[in-house]
Amino acid sequence: MKNPPVILSIAGSDNSCGAGAQADLKTITALGGYGQTAITCVVAEVPGRVEAIQAVRPEIVASQIRLSFEAFPIAAVKTGLLYSAPIIRAVATVFAEQRRLPPLVVDPVMVASSGDPLLKASAVKAYCDLIFPLATLVTPNLDELRFLSGMPCRDLDEIKAAGEMLVARHGCAFLLKGGHLRQKTATDILATHGRFEIFAAPFRRNIDAHGTGCTFSAAIATFLSAGLTLSESVGHAKKYITRAIEESLRWKQTTALEHSVGRVHLPGMD
Repeated sequence: MKNPPVILSIAGSDNSCGAGAQADLKTITALGGYGQTAITCVVAEVPGRVEAIQAVRPEIVASQIRLSFEAFPIAAVKTGLLYSAPIIRAVATVFAEQRRLPPLVVDPVMVASSGDPLLKASAVKAYCDLIFPLATLVTPNLDELRFLSGMPCRDLDEIKAAGEMLVARHGCAFLLKGGHLRQKTATDILATHGRFEIFAAPFRRNIDAHGTGCTFSAAIATFLSAGLTLSESVGHAKKYITRAIEESLRWKQTTALEHSVGRVHLPGMD
């Protein structure tokens, strides 16, 4: 039996398992990949609430990544919550040691769905200087796009302008996620040098699914690991996250919502 592609998730640990490394593992497994993790921090959270964050020492983060690269044929890497400038520098150092860095999808996690800050301010410059130049794709949500670009991003035209500027500045592709515009259609824009590609699906109201950004970026990384192009990977991942949101689960004893990524399977990764 052929071994599945190996995807490394460098992310925080979410005890509710709807976001972070746990959500990445669910997604990678559902799509036929083999997931590995390097944990950057431990987050005490449930959908709608972040109570505490404890960072892992940068040298431990680096050791996790380094060992995975030494022991396994990593076919794609996805980063999530990196938390601090020292951790970002440690991650970048290990990346620089690799003879060839596989496709890298960067989800620049800065703010939780609840609105709670997740990334220290000092880490933003390190992200831009050390990680973005190595990325195949960066996947900011609307709040993160506004923060990174300094633009209001009130509509799709302004989102495109912000994306064009960021592609020129950092030299990598950006997936500009417009779901937070809360229009009838959830429109995501893949911005590359001189080109925009639109990926759209109906916007699902009254669903506040936790960890959709983690799941979406992990799905893109998994499809890239199988040799699909960036456009193909984003298109398949868009279908995957749309179905994951549609199949959200609700528990009566809480108001929390969590998407059920493990129940969704799309062809293409067998």
